[in-house]
Amino acid sequence: MFAGLITYPRMIMLCAAVFFGGFIDSIAGGGGCISLPAYLLTGLPPQTAFACNKTSSFIGLSMSAFNYLRNGAVDVKTTAAAAASGMAAAWGASFIVLALPADVFQKLLICVLPFVAVFLLIKRDFGGEDRHSTLSTARAMLYAVLVGAGIGLYDGVIGPGAGTFAIMAFATVLRFDLRRASGSAKMLNWATNFGSTISFAVSGITVWRIALIAAAFSIAGHYLGSSLAIKKGAPFIRVMMGVAVFILLAKLAADVFF
Repeated sequence: MFAGLITYPRMIMLCAAVFFGGFIDSIAGGGGCISLPAYLLTGLPPQTAFACNKTSSFIGLSMSAFNYLRNGAVDVKTTAAAAASGMAAAWGASFIVLALPADVFQKLLICVLPFVAVFLLIKRDFGGEDRHSTLSTARAMLYAVLVGAGIGLYDGVIGPGAGTFAIMAFATVLRFDLRRASGSAKMLNWATNFGSTISFAVSGITVWRIALIAAAFSIAGHYLGSSLAIKKGAPFIRVMMGVAVFILLAKLAADVFF
């Protein structure tokens, strides 16, 4: 047994899933749809699985966010505004979670996601050109705050797929190309995940030996994925977004109907 909680074969399966989840997440978002079920399949208690997944994902996100940042694929000013509003909205989302059943949002997403997939297939030039400079500074900051609030709210209420929707929002509303949209989305996701990671750590339910070993594989996945996204640009990211949307749709359908 590893750390007295899970078997070694399950730990190996977990690390492989966390690596693949980090790879997908660093490019197109949605990696949590792969890593969280893997944690749950190890037999860990749900709260412990959530805490460990959030910790390893957050550490992996730090790598891809840094990689995008050092390669100039992040608009720091706009992303900082989005991150600030995103953190606030993620906190406020807890009140919505208490008021409304989560399956309402999940069923809505199952209806919406096929249209997102069709959009990605039809709109071949989506995110191919960076037109952020056509926005005035005031309008860009306003849009950034709204995008951050919307993604933070979604992340706090539902969670899976927040990175994918963040990329789409940065590309459509703030008019970044997909390379910069993906980089900015990683910074926003990093901010919205920071608070919950700290909360889990303070609560004492994170099993650090499991989370940190899995985090090493998350870092590797995030580094490889973000490096490929930076190198190959919009066409590669667009394909991976289609993969992420399919994974998200499959997970939500399984949660609702099975």
